[in-house]
Amino acid sequence: MNRFEGKVALVTGGSRGMGAATVRRLHSEGASVVTADILDDDGKALADELGDRVRFAHLDVTSEEQWQDVIAQTERELGKLDVLVNNAGILKFNALTDVPLEEFRQIIDVNLTGVFLGMKHAIPAMKRAGGGAIVNVSSTEGMAATLFCGAYTASKFGVRGITKAAALEYAGDKIRANSVHPGGMDTPMTRAVMDETGRKYVASKVPLKRMGTPEDVANVIAFLASDDAAYCTGAEVLIDGGVMSSAGF
Repeated sequence: MNRFEGKVALVTGGSRGMGAATVRRLHSEGASVVTADILDDDGKALADELGDRVRFAHLDVTSEEQWQDVIAQTERELGKLDVLVNNAGILKFNALTDVPLEEFRQIIDVNLTGVFLGMKHAIPAMKRAGGGAIVNVSSTEGMAATLFCGAYTASKFGVRGITKAAALEYAGDKIRANSVHPGGMDTPMTRAVMDETGRKYVASKVPLKRMGTPEDVANVIAFLASDDAAYCTGAEVLIDGGVMSSAGF
């Protein structure tokens, strides 16, 4: 399939994990892709590996100035912007009363403000391109809370909500916005806070009896970003092996 032939995509947090898998998937289907991240070495290595249809751009998603620069660079070098995947995020565990204010603000800033800034500056570029597709990476914690994950949960509920606002406001400009909600994923981010015993425990609680892979998420993102999902906007799509099918008792 070449669903993205002639399309230009920008993926944040694109240097590893779900972001890198998404870059690979979009590229494999014909897209030119900007992989944007603060992990310069990993991002440059991925771009070098995939070739001249992939560019790396340094991007701290909390910086409005850097967002403006990366969008301008994308249009200047690749001609337009058709697809935005807001994937960059951080995860930290703490009981609500133990969360330092600085940590709370950092999680909200990266996970939610970064998504807001991305859409704020990508949407005008998509208008210039005649339309586009936005996929925002939320989480199962954007659907229900998890213990000791209050700040993260708040940020991911926010992503779910602001995605719906964008879907309503820009449908008339042929811009779609959907959120994906991974849960129980085996990624560098979760491995940083979870050892092998923890991963086995999580897998045991998943109806499909395994943790999800970055490729599981990339496959769904590619669908939502493609014209195959032309009538999908404002939706949230679970990628959780069935976890949220349970009432949780």
